[in-house]
Amino acid sequence: MPHTATPWYRIQALAGQEAKSAEVFIYGDIGESWWGESVTAAQFVKDFAAIDAEQITVRINSYGGSVSDGIAIYNAILRHQAGVTVSIDGVAVSIASLIAMAGDTVEMAENAQLMAHAPWGVASGNSAKMREYADLLDGWARAMASSYARKTGKPVDEILALLTDGKDHWYGAEEAKAFGFVDTITEAQKLAACFDLGRFRASRNPQSKPEKPAMPQNAPVPETDKKPAGDTADVDKNAIAKAALAAEQDRRAGIRAVVASLKNLKGAISDEIINAALDDPECTVEIFNARILAELAKGSEPAAGNYEPRVHGGEDEGDKRREAVANSLMARAGYGKMEGANPYRGQRLLDLARASLDRAGFKHRGLDIRAVVAAAFTQSTSDFPILLENAMYKTLLAAYAIAPDTWTRFCATGSVSDFRTNNRYRLGSFGNLDTLTELGEFRNKAIPDGEKSTISIGTKGNIINLSRQAVINDDLGAFVGLANALGRAARRSIEADVYTLLASNPTMGDGIALFHASHGNLAGTGTAVTVAAWESARQSMASQKDVSGNDYLDLRPALWLGGMAYGGDARVVNDAQYDPDTANKLQKPNLVRGLVRDVIDTPRISGNAWYLFADPTDAPTLEVAFLDGNQEPFLELENGFDVDGARYKVRLDYGVAAIDWRGAYKNAGA
Repeated sequence: MPHTATPWYRIQALAGQEAKSAEVFIYGDIGESWWGESVTAAQFVKDFAAIDAEQITVRINSYGGSVSDGIAIYNAILRHQAGVTVSIDGVAVSIASLIAMAGDTVEMAENAQLMAHAPWGVASGNSAKMREYADLLDGWARAMASSYARKTGKPVDEILALLTDGKDHWYGAEEAKAFGFVDTITEAQKLAACFDLGRFRASRNPQSKPEKPAMPQNAPVPETDKKPAGDTADVDKNAIAKAALAAEQDRRAGIRAVVASLKNLKGAISDEIINAALDDPECTVEIFNARILAELAKGSEPAAGNYEPRVHGGEDEGDKRREAVANSLMARAGYGKMEGANPYRGQRLLDLARASLDRAGFKHRGLDIRAVVAAAFTQSTSDFPILLENAMYKTLLAAYAIAPDTWTRFCATGSVSDFRTNNRYRLGSFGNLDTLTELGEFRNKAIPDGEKSTISIGTKGNIINLSRQAVINDDLGAFVGLANALGRAARRSIEADVYTLLASNPTMGDGIALFHASHGNLAGTGTAVTVAAWESARQSMASQKDVSGNDYLDLRPALWLGGMAYGGDARVVNDAQYDPDTANKLQKPNLVRGLVRDVIDTPRISGNAWYLFADPTDAPTLEVAFLDGNQEPFLELENGFDVDGARYKVRLDYGVAAIDWRGAYKNAGA
């Protein structure tokens, strides 16, 4: 949305620092505001990423706002390479409290407040739509819970229970520290009080919203226990009296300014309150604001429901139009079903281009076809490129979702916050407790070392060039068909990278290959898929020990993986009631019947090698990690300069790595 208001954040460099430092102030509503003009998080993320500093202090005094914008800001802060200290100067409410969790260190003023609760929103429609919206809110709550849990160290389920109990949970500094939200408590911050009275209704009419009052700065009161050198006591008293009079004049002027700014609501504020404030020298502008707030709030509630974050629900006319156009284009391209009630059924791309120009108020009568298409792409108010992007994105995601893969069945799925090398740790164990000494003393126990592996991600993608000629020719295959192909390619890229890594038998952190005799996960002699070979593999996996070598992990195979030639044999071995390898099959029961829940045979494994994997949730061997957990490809639009049309970029940020050897076993086959 267009905006002219001052952003709710400010970034400034700190001068006179040995190391490059910067300070970021998040003072106001996050993202789009219900109370006035504001800006979304998009510019904040760009500005924050551009900060060239080694240390950043993020200061927060905010009642929250948009959940999606807040999560984007949280992730942007996590991604930055600088050390980040978050300081809660006043309030960190709702999604603003989640943003605070992104700091390497979180400080909180002793008089500040932090509040956490579940996301909140408004929806309309039938009961099915309401349930869908409730599921959407629950999804946001789960996303928020993971961030709070990351900071506090508490289980996600515990945080989720707190967020979804329907209450606002307020914490003072000591309470927030005890819970794990903050690390240190600082002295009280001397902040200028400023109340946004527009957040409260003056009556039952929701349209009534007073303007925000101006807050003049009170003149400072000089110290009275010091006398300037060379002056007499009488001179000092005169100076003090003048300063006190100036401060009183500023105080009264500030109160009158507040009253003047609320002239439309003067009937709701009694003259008694105003006169009492003017006559009371102890009543500062801040105290007067508080009294007004209390008066205006009588018989009403906060317009945002105690400052719940904004989550959009429902569809407007533009949303419905984009949805209908996308469905129409996908159906015409053969990737969906055409609905009879769709108003854009049968419309060509050129028809949609003209309709977009009509909606934008652009007069195109008399223009040739190429000029019409050019205007549809280049007019800033035309939604034609967005319509095409929406259709392409839906096609892309649909193709990505249904493209067959196997890696999801035996690999763990992870998330990283940046493109740097990210660590994966496994803890050691203490082993058995020691017997007391002869003197009855307890023995000291050394803290066991852990084990570390790493994973990093990269970006893969392609660009689709959509020419104006393709629009004129109504060539749906030029972009809808290509989007479908790219969606399948994105899924296939991950699949190919997983099997390439598996075939390479990568070197682990201990300098030894993933599958090696030293790791106890490689058969000494390659054999065919037999009951005996499976039983040997089962025993080897169960005998794996933890990082410290103190206890057996007792891992069990859950999946078999191999080439197409061995897939049938693997299913027979797993399902047969009697041992298929013995001469008299009806006499000897199958020792490994039902050992695995899944048999995966794929042409991506060449040769005779086959593998057994434990459940990746119990003992992950391979991990596929995505940037910020986003497992779907992105689609970005750029109006072409060197292409006579537009360009659509598809990208996917992910990485594949081997993180442990204990949960898998390899047999070279025969």
